[in-house]
Amino acid sequence: MRTQVAIIGSGPSGLLLGQLLTEAGIDNVILDRVGKDYILGRVRAGVLEESTVRLIDEAKAGARLHAEGLPHDGFSLAFDGRDHRIDLHGLTGGRHVIVYGQTEVTRDLMQARVTSGALTIYEAADVEPHDFGGPSPFVTFEKDGVTHRIDCDFIAGCDGFHGASRKAVPGNAIRTFEKIYPFGWLGVLCDVAPVSHELIYANHPRGFALCSMRSATRSRYYIQCPLEERIEDWGDHRFWDELRRRLPAHHAEALVTAPSFEKSIAPLRSFVAEPMRFGRLFLVGDAAHIVPPTGAKGLNLAASDVYYLFSGLAEHYLEHSSHGLETYSQKALARVWKAVRFSWWMTTMMHRFPETGDFDRKIQEAELDYLTHSRAASTALAENYVGLPL
Repeated sequence: MRTQVAIIGSGPSGLLLGQLLTEAGIDNVILDRVGKDYILGRVRAGVLEESTVRLIDEAKAGARLHAEGLPHDGFSLAFDGRDHRIDLHGLTGGRHVIVYGQTEVTRDLMQARVTSGALTIYEAADVEPHDFGGPSPFVTFEKDGVTHRIDCDFIAGCDGFHGASRKAVPGNAIRTFEKIYPFGWLGVLCDVAPVSHELIYANHPRGFALCSMRSATRSRYYIQCPLEERIEDWGDHRFWDELRRRLPAHHAEALVTAPSFEKSIAPLRSFVAEPMRFGRLFLVGDAAHIVPPTGAKGLNLAASDVYYLFSGLAEHYLEHSSHGLETYSQKALARVWKAVRFSWWMTTMMHRFPETGDFDRKIQEAELDYLTHSRAASTALAENYVGLPL
């Protein structure tokens, strides 16, 4: 088989890149080691920057997002038992974010790909990129007991942190940076109206909490917990009681509970791999970087990678210029590190660390007070939250 761009991974970044290429008339094939149902069963965050929404629209997959997504003009920082609203719309000149689940983004992109007739190969075992340092890269995989080969011009590694793409890079060609946080997020998903129409980020002596949603009738709630906690020790009643303790009283009283249908503990880490280009192999999204979910940047960073890579590929095929591909890593990493910094800052400001003492607690309190009473500081937060320019 022959294609122009082989894409490893059919999560939102791989699907978005594939659809943008298809709309531009650039042939591509997507491979994934798992099936469609498994991918759609993964629950992920969904706070979308305007630039991400524009790319989804360009991929002809934005109709349901605009019909069902929830525009958010602000969010709340809760501490000292009170709400402090960050006015995203007012502080950024009219910008906002849209709450729409990542699973729904993936579903919409999958449907767009089916409609376009472009090829996706699911349940492809042992996917491996080859010879990407030279002019003739190719990808091999196993399907139904048969080894297959796809020759291509370029390979896009959109297969996540544990995928084959980054692992295929020689160790002396790549450098990684990592920070592991000493806690996780215990999250539940339930079919109940959210406690607030906007997100609530809560700093509390017992730990961080987040009130979020997937829709007007489906809520997503999180609490900070030690990494050694076991999910089976957290029944719904215990979770709701702990969440109420960490919220301002008026939110705790208004909280409506329901049985959870998904519950998990997610560890938090910051991770960046440099560079993001290795000859004709390009790393995209979680294959190259991970951020804590505190700043709502994971999916949006993957989308910005897609923007830079798609622009470079379109320039290569349609304008016969290699400049965009040559500068892909530099452009992507410049935005990545700003988002990593923002997510780290939000995480350190909102969570209680095991080593947090009286001095650290006072610094957190002073920073939150300054942040919510200084328009300049609030504007910096708002500009990062709605997304820095591409």
